[in-house]
Amino acid sequence: MSLYLLKFGGNAIRGHDDMLRLSREVAELIRGGCSVILVHGGGPEISEEMERRGMTPKKVAGVRVTDADSLEVAEVVLRRINSDMVSCLEECGVTAVGIPGYFCTVCTRKAPVTVDGEEVDLGLVGEVSGTDPNSIQDLLDQGITPVVYPIGKDAEGRMLNVNADTMAAGIAAGAGCTEMIAITDVPGILMDVSDPSSKIDELTLERVDELIADGTISGGMIPKVEACRKALEAGAGAVRMVNGKDPDSIVTDIIRGVPHGTLITKG
Repeated sequence: MSLYLLKFGGNAIRGHDDMLRLSREVAELIRGGCSVILVHGGGPEISEEMERRGMTPKKVAGVRVTDADSLEVAEVVLRRINSDMVSCLEECGVTAVGIPGYFCTVCTRKAPVTVDGEEVDLGLVGEVSGTDPNSIQDLLDQGITPVVYPIGKDAEGRMLNVNADTMAAGIAAGAGCTEMIAITDVPGILMDVSDPSSKIDELTLERVDELIADGTISGGMIPKVEACRKALEAGAGAVRMVNGKDPDSIVTDIIRGVPHGTLITKG
């Protein structure tokens, strides 16, 4: 049986209509005999809630600097998104349960990063150091679709904010997923960012490195492909980037054998 991990965030899937559309496709995947794990972020929504509370979001090297107050905001917002997604799945006939990342992973605190020669402490930010695939598999065996939000814990039980791509990569590898599908706000990897028809259908990590080196892959696309790399190097079978705004098919083209998004393999 094929096992897919779908990762989405607020830039690609946001609000009831988007979640319902994705849920219908998840239901179709399951009816087709596949098992599905969902992992979601909520970066835009977290930043908006922080600003609403008079807090200033801060990112360093693409990672949200997280103190105790901003961790509390992140958890509140992520729980709300999680609950909404579970409701949409159930509306489409999918039995689902929302769980925090620490249900199936162990995390460690992320080391400080160096920016312009200065070391910056990211605060309560974690990265996945281990996965318990049995906790996920037990749910799947019962016909339950897990919906994971990326709040982790370290070995001492301290809560940590984890990048959703990082959480998804760790779970995809640990659970032995056939494919991790990163639902983004772009059609895939493009040779020309202004031309959707320049999408690359399939490439290896070696080719990814070449495209980063020549500047074809740049800016916000780099963290997306680096998350794909982490999943592949940790053991995921393949990673596919697809467009969450595609009106025709976000993920179900995959089981129909229709080329969709950009497939990245280890090579």
